[in-house]
Amino acid sequence: MHATLLSILGLALLGALRAQDGVPVQTDFQQDKLTGRWYSIGLASNSNWFKEKKHLMKMCTTVISATADGNLEVTSTYPKGDQCEKRNSLYTKTEEPGRFSYTSPRWGSKHDIRVVETNYEEYALVATQISKSTGSSTMVLLYSRTKELSPERLERFTQFSREQGLTDEEILILPRTDKCMADAA
Repeated sequence: MHATLLSILGLALLGALRAQDGVPVQTDFQQDKLTGRWYSIGLASNSNWFKEKKHLMKMCTTVISATADGNLEVTSTYPKGDQCEKRNSLYTKTEEPGRFSYTSPRWGSKHDIRVVETNYEEYALVATQISKSTGSSTMVLLYSRTKELSPERLERFTQFSREQGLTDEEILILPRTDKCMADAA
């Protein structure tokens, strides 16, 4: 009886651990169709930096291009104060199409990035699990090819963010801006 109970608890724990890894990746992911210019429409995160900075955040542009070795060069241009900042990141492909890894040279954090859902022409939903020495956090991004998305896509972003354990206070539809939009790569 005692061994059976331990076995059940062990299986439950294993299931819980697998559930954390249960973030889906786009079926039949086609990396070449993801490239090009996107607008960041929504951002959700339980990280401390997001909580501290979310009141300052605005929509930004992101340009995704493929490198010769199959990785993704991701360049985001966003307003910061009265200037435009650019951030370049190299997302390294993994064995699973639609899943990438990135290590921040500035913070040393490791990012497990998954393209969860996209139709390539309208929107992309991307989930990132971030791990660093001080703990881990979750981030969900909603990209759009235009500066506006349908209420259904916005609701899907909110719903998916909640499914990842994020609260309504940690989910933000980014305010529209024209600042830095022309300066994108």
